[in-house]
Amino acid sequence: MLILVLNDDNLTESFYPLTLTRELIDLKAGIFSIKEKWERIALNQDIELVITSKIDDTQFATKSIPANFIPPATLDLKSFFRDDTELDKLGFKKVNYLWDILSLNNWLIENDLHLIKNQQCDRSKAKITGEYPLVTGNNVVIEHCFINTLEGPVFIDDNAHIMDGAMLRGPLSIGKDTVIKMGSMIYGGTSIGANCIIGGEIKNTTIQDYSNKAHHGYIGNSFIGEWCNLGAGTSGSNLKNTLGEIKLWDIANHKYVFTGKKAGVFMGDHVKTAINTSFNSGTVIGPYSNIFEIEGLTSKYIESFSWGGKYSKKYELEKLIIEIKRWMELKNIEFRSDNEEIIRTLYFKTK
Repeated sequence: MLILVLNDDNLTESFYPLTLTRELIDLKAGIFSIKEKWERIALNQDIELVITSKIDDTQFATKSIPANFIPPATLDLKSFFRDDTELDKLGFKKVNYLWDILSLNNWLIENDLHLIKNQQCDRSKAKITGEYPLVTGNNVVIEHCFINTLEGPVFIDDNAHIMDGAMLRGPLSIGKDTVIKMGSMIYGGTSIGANCIIGGEIKNTTIQDYSNKAHHGYIGNSFIGEWCNLGAGTSGSNLKNTLGEIKLWDIANHKYVFTGKKAGVFMGDHVKTAINTSFNSGTVIGPYSNIFEIEGLTSKYIESFSWGGKYSKKYELEKLIIEIKRWMELKNIEFRSDNEEIIRTLYFKTK
């Protein structure tokens, strides 16, 4: 048995607010999370591999590398564990921030597709253009829609439902049990998690599991956490009118950092927005926030557990937990004690 440590020491803060509620290796990067990529590579090569971000004194790590190096699907694990070749020479991609994942997402989706066995689907009800593959899981429902694979593949996982008039453009990944609503426009570089409801216009965006953007509105160059619900008309700017460089609030270091000319919304878990919420370019939102009564664009940084608008209050903890349970029950997911522990610990750390 091989033990691989994906060491996230001094890395997690660079991926806030998503890593406030999960380990770095559980971030979606393409079709799969970083950890799932390693598991798939090992499974395909029939190698027993244990993956962890921490290791105690009773275990012996076969190898340890930084968690922010993403492996190529073609990595030969036996050779990887046997020698010390530099990671970039083996085809690894390094990500230092959330927006690095977005900039690499076309490659990440195509790379992950090599880890999936192609399956057939009923293509008769879709207009398909392009040479890249359309790959589907089991029981996928594709109604009268348009799928363009000229620039990259499209992957649709088990039990997903693509409704009439949806327009999909690869590279694109759609997770299990996810519904793409009628008339949706989804551009390349987008990864949508499992059990989501998606509508409107989305481009170069990653959405974690169980989140909804079910109605009209535009989200681009953004990273959305789990269990988020974006009200109808919610939109985010991803480009300044001046074409200047966009800055984001660095939660850990309490300063702004520059990301480039395109950056949308970086939203933690369990964030809810009212209808017609308008996000500023490069907005960072801490988890467990309820955003409403906003006039004009939001602030560039909305703290965790915010309740309200520009001058928001802090969410009442017990009410928040009750509301989270309701959302999870809606999708038939159990609210576990470790869920509550994460919420309470972070709540009392937040000013």
